[in-house]
Amino acid sequence: MSSKTFILIVTGMSGAGKTVTLRALEDSSYFCVDNLPPSLIDDFVKITAKSAEVGSIAIGMDVREKSFLADLESTLEHLRTAYTLQILFLEAETDVLIRRFKETRRPHPLQKLYDGSMEKAMESEEELLRPLRDEAETIIDTSSYTPHQLRTHITSLFGGGSSASLKVTLISFGFKAGTPHHLDMLFDVRFLANPHFVEALRPLTGLDISVSNYVLENPLTVEYLKKVEDLLDFLIPNYIKEGKSFLTIGIGCTGGRHRAPAITQKIAAFISKHSLNVETIHRDI
Repeated sequence: MSSKTFILIVTGMSGAGKTVTLRALEDSSYFCVDNLPPSLIDDFVKITAKSAEVGSIAIGMDVREKSFLADLESTLEHLRTAYTLQILFLEAETDVLIRRFKETRRPHPLQKLYDGSMEKAMESEEELLRPLRDEAETIIDTSSYTPHQLRTHITSLFGGGSSASLKVTLISFGFKAGTPHHLDMLFDVRFLANPHFVEALRPLTGLDISVSNYVLENPLTVEYLKKVEDLLDFLIPNYIKEGKSFLTIGIGCTGGRHRAPAITQKIAAFISKHSLNVETIHRDI
């Protein structure tokens, strides 16, 4: 029974969202534990797996678990042999991590070792965790996510509830706030007519019907979406055939409030026709 137990190691940079991720997994019926000493993992999994109510296990690991990092190669080899193992690595841009620590008034776990320098502590953490990042099946840059969006994303990726083999995440954003990291595909829709210059539409978003109609009924948008849908009709079956599990598509306009959200909703509805699990995130509204 233990050989079929699915273990998800949740790790990554401090402040990148491990706690939010573990809570999301717990709500998706994972049995979660944080910073378990490696020497106890085997016994923990064997005991936990005996319960018929436990289908999957998530174990949080961070830079404080030095024995795990010291014996990383042998530990992972053993776990991959005994169980079905995946590693999820969370990271974010340095300035975002620093802002999060300042907002929560928490010190970085390595900060004392570097005379209070958070930047040096993060550089050291990044170096220590690099081998674990290299082993990760899934890497998520959480810079653009609110806790709620990250929770939704984690649930979509690991929460089950769908038999679809490919999980698609669509992220609408504004280029002026930066491009999301780790996109598999990006559509730039800044050439489409901009509702921002229509006074009555400016305070609304692409999720409002009047803005959506303004964007989607434009003949140029109709022609553009036809080409995008043709491309996705070609790519999605081939991605599934190739065994791709996750597909993240960014749709960007200038501010991320009007055109990109409207186009994102339209593409999401189209992809759903392929019977795939589709999640939408509107980063800038």
